Amino acid sequence: KGEKGAQIVFWKSFEVEPEDDNQEAETRMFARYSSVFNADQVEGYDLHADFVPSDIEAIGAADALIDASGADIRHEGGRAFYSVSGDYITVPCPEYFKATKESTATENYYSTVFHELTHWTGAASRLDRGKHNKFGDAAYAFEELVAELGAAFLCGSTGVESAPREDHSQYIQNWLQALKSDKKFIFAASSQAQKAVDYLFSFHEQAEAA
Repeated sequence: KGEKGAQIVFWKSFEVEPEDDNQEAETRMFARYSSVFNADQVEGYDLHADFVPSDIEAIGAADALIDASGADIRHEGGRAFYSVSGDYITVPCPEYFKATKESTATENYYSTVFHELTHWTGAASRLDRGKHNKFGDAAYAFEELVAELGAAFLCGSTGVESAPREDHSQYIQNWLQALKSDKKFIFAASSQAQKAVDYLFSFHEQAEAA
């Protein structure tokens, strides 16, 4: 009683049917607002008794690369994102990551961190890939493609994955479709992803040389 909740925004999409048969359906976004409370704020609330942590295997090379970057990474909440305004990364705690048919819990965790870390490299103070925070536009899709490729490259380079995963390919294909399958985007995105990888490894090399 007396505790203040934090307001969150939940975005959903819906299709608007065209008035003209020659036009395509338009996808629009709308927001729902809700107040949420931390478990510590709720009297008498206990965390799930049947909660079983995932078995995340620590990958030394991956952890060393992440630590060397100096990025502000916060393990909290239920979703992963890079905050442009706050210049920090939020990722759910490792125990929340589960294995899937395509990948292990370990692969899911590190690929998520690397995806957001690739976004982090694009800040104006780093590689400056420009603004891309409008969901649905070409710049947003391109940045997501860069981040997914960067995650795949980093997972391969640090030994998280021995081979590209099927879901990586699916995500990449989805963003390519958003870019109308223009082949020039995959080459441009690959180039930007490699720059992000090189940028992150430069911190690691500096740390090893120190």
